Amino acid sequence: MLGKLKKNMAKALHEKDILVALEKIVPTDKLSGVYISDKGEVSFSVLVDPSAGADMEEMRQKAEKEVLALEGVSKVTAILTAEREAQDNTPDPHGMNKNPRLKLPIKKIIAVASGKGGVGKSTVSVNIAAAMAKQGLKVGLLDADIYGPSIPRLTGLPYKKPDMDENKQLIPFDAHGLKVMSIGFMVDPDEPMIWRGPMVQSAIYQMLRDVAWGTQDEPLDVLVIDMPPGTGDAQLTLAQKVDVDGAVIVSTPQDLAMIDAVKAIEMFKKTNVPILGLVENMSTHICSACGHEEHIFGHDLKKETKKRNVSYLGSIPLHISVREDSDAGKISDLENYQDITKTVLAAL
Repeated sequence: MLGKLKKNMAKALHEKDILVALEKIVPTDKLSGVYISDKGEVSFSVLVDPSAGADMEEMRQKAEKEVLALEGVSKVTAILTAEREAQDNTPDPHGMNKNPRLKLPIKKIIAVASGKGGVGKSTVSVNIAAAMAKQGLKVGLLDADIYGPSIPRLTGLPYKKPDMDENKQLIPFDAHGLKVMSIGFMVDPDEPMIWRGPMVQSAIYQMLRDVAWGTQDEPLDVLVIDMPPGTGDAQLTLAQKVDVDGAVIVSTPQDLAMIDAVKAIEMFKKTNVPILGLVENMSTHICSACGHEEHIFGHDLKKETKKRNVSYLGSIPLHISVREDSDAGKISDLENYQDITKTVLAAL
């Protein structure tokens, strides 16, 4: 039912050539994330000292030119990653520099993201996760929005701390056939999370690693992660620490929202996370009295998805029933979510 993600054979055939071409320009231990698309588009990251970032621009251009000269390469994007490698004497209170990539008992991981807040990303996350569970899949739902967790309210779960099992892992709550975890269960709902970036990274890492999502014998089929808006610490932590099988981008038809959605799309592309498609939320307003439709935020993002070479997953109307169900912690009965979910699963 889940299907199989197509393997990129071009990477296995050409990555060695990329490394050979760059060996006299960039130290091997500074290279990461080498990716080659089936169209010959190459991208890779180079770790540089933040203080020397400006001086490394010439090196970056030289590296791109060297790789572009290889046969079969159509485009090259070299990204300078301004991070310091963790040294033994480097303060690292949250342990993120030392934390390895996680191998979780989860078959597929989907990130639901947006470039800005208020586009209905969390509502989409809950409803497509529940739709997957209705198809008989074992599904988890992780609320990675540290500053504004809304999954507890959307699932109708109480704000209380989760228990721990014998392995000292947090036991996720059950709702609508889902295993649910959120930072919102661990803090007072009225208290703001006044945290810096490293603390956010650490919290997301721990909710991935220290929650009893499944076992090696009985893994989750899918983990849906409700991402915070933007393209910052949370998104980078996810891309760097787990294998994300695809991202679903949510946007309203408004031009301002789509500007930020495009940034989210490009961010996932640069971190080698496949884009499963875009959901057009609040596409039309339907009057509950007469059924009249009007496009409050604009209309039709299909042209933009074609321009960005991204699949259009479907639209969800701005209907009062969606708001009422969300506030009550219920799952929407709109068929739109079912249709979008089937398309997402088929794309995995």
